[in-house]
Order: sequence, then structure tokens, then C-alpha cells
Amino acid sequence: MQQNNKHKFQAVAELLIRRPVEEVFEAFVDPNITTKFWFTGSSGELEEGAEITWVWEMYDFEQPVFVKTLIPNKKLVLLWGEEQHATVKIDFTMHGQDHCFVSIKNWGFKGGSSDIAEQINDAAGGFTMVLAGLKAYLEHGIQLNLINDRYPVS
Repeated sequence: MQQNNKHKFQAVAELLIRRPVEEVFEAFVDPNITTKFWFTGSSGELEEGAEITWVWEMYDFEQPVFVKTLIPNKKLVLLWGEEQHATVKIDFTMHGQDHCFVSIKNWGFKGGSSDIAEQINDAAGGFTMVLAGLKAYLEHGIQLNLINDRYPVS
């Protein structure tokens, strides 16, 4: 859990991906790539102003996502949750000539302090797994199935 002045409480996950920033950004925008490391289905590609639905078939779960901001190879700002109260900001920073540093920050959690602490913990852990899966896929062509295996269905 990280605190700053702009957003009182937020979850943060960050990781260097040893691929060009354009390739890393595209991995988040194009569901044909994103489904290799995050969700299992999507109603479309990310476009600024669009509302799409992401699907996790193994959990029988869908999440509507509104794309508030899309600056190619720089930034994504997504709104989701009940009444789109949660904000997820993904920054892409070129690191050297062919590496990308990805920073994911999530805020707008609701509930009492213990509920918020649990949501921040879940979000930070979840986004860390998303980034690890992305890294394995883009750098080594390996699908780790981290999200699928997080809560195995018996």
C-alpha cells in the first residue's frame, strides 16, 4: 500500500520489461495479446472513450472497463468497478533503447479501512502477477497462467 498526496491510498505494481515500449503498450491494447497473460476474453481493443468488457472464463467473471485516456506508448487510464469508481493508470516509460518500465497504479477503493486495505493488497498482488506474466510472455514466449492458477478451480 502506497500513500501520496494526490490519491490517498493506492496499489502499485511496477516492472521493467525488456522489450520496446511500442510492443509492451500493444500488449495491453490488443486483446489477442493480453489474453496470453491476463484475461481470457474481451469485447474489443482498447480505444479512448470506449467501454469494453473483459472476461475471465475460469472464474465466470466479467468486468466492464471504460478507457478514459489512451496516449499511445505512454499512458492508459481505465475506470472500472461499481459505477466505474476505481481508476487504474498504466504508465509506459522507455528505459534505454529497447526496454520499457511499466508502472500500474490503482486507486478509488471503497469501504471501511479494513475493506480498503484488503482491496489494495489484492490489487497490488494481482497487478504484480499481470506484470510477471507479461514479462514472461514478451521476453521468453512463455505463458505462465498466473491469473488462471491464482484461484484454482477444483
